[in-house]
Amino acid sequence: MSEEHAQFEPAEQQAIRAAVAAGKPAICPRDGATMTSRAIGGGSFGLGYARRREWLICPTCKRSLIFDRRRGTRT
Repeated sequence: MSEEHAQFEPAEQQAIRAAVAAGKPAICPRDGATMTSRAIGGGSFGLGYARRREWLICPTCKRSLIFDRRRGTRT
């Protein structure tokens, strides 16, 4: 009996981020579907920074991943 986690494993997250950083489409490692991308603005009024994040969502299994675009890291 296999147990699947609701989130991507760290190695899966890294592979997705690496593909996006290389300009390739994000592919869900669980089911092979092309993930949809949504830009997320960040920061509030009065803050001295603005984060630009990307939210990748698998349309099939509904798992998702959010990371900072510039740094390519998980938030």
